[in-house]
Amino acid sequence: MTNISGLRKPEAMIFDMDGTLFQTETLLLPAYHQLFDTLRAEGHFEGETPPEERMLGSLGMLLEDIWKVVMPEASEAAHRRADELLLQLEIEGLDGGDSKLYPGVKETLEALKAQGVRLFVASNGLEDYVKGVAFAHEIMPLFEGVYSAGQYKTPSKINLVQILLQKHRIQDAWMVGDRSSDVEAGKMNNQTVIGCAYAGFGRDEELAGSDALISDFTDLLRLYEEAE
Repeated sequence: MTNISGLRKPEAMIFDMDGTLFQTETLLLPAYHQLFDTLRAEGHFEGETPPEERMLGSLGMLLEDIWKVVMPEASEAAHRRADELLLQLEIEGLDGGDSKLYPGVKETLEALKAQGVRLFVASNGLEDYVKGVAFAHEIMPLFEGVYSAGQYKTPSKINLVQILLQKHRIQDAWMVGDRSSDVEAGKMNNQTVIGCAYAGFGRDEELAGSDALISDFTDLLRLYEEAE
């Protein structure tokens, strides 16, 4: 954990979902391979399944942008069918119970809430997926609000976080996430950014500009307790 002196205790914390709270690959990778099997069977895609790294490296983007990276040569119809299939397969996977949060996530969130911190989620994912993860892993009751680009049709996480802050009249928050979109969303809304350096989906430079970095989710509680 890199602790930067001068951090102030926030009234709220806003969390990204994938790569921050949720070990996305535990759900995504089985669904990813099934998705391409179905796309090929339906005639929407030909050839080998794109490398997993292409999908994992795109996490944090809006879904429509992910497919442009993962299968840029495919048609718009294939991209939209992939939207439907991925959501369906991920919801089925959540029901199967094999996916995982990062170690200590639920306990850390409970401890922060017990100390009076207001907790939120802001994700670029689809509404049913983001809320499905929270329900499946029994953390939904800990959040005052769960916001997704899929629900609010926002063009970027900057806009999504702006809506959240305004709606809940929050002045001072920590934006907690693992991608450059999280850093941008926090900084463009004049909030503190805590970068999560443990997921490994993005490049190291993505978290440049964070006010502090944590290498384990449980470090967040200590960072909060040591803040002024």
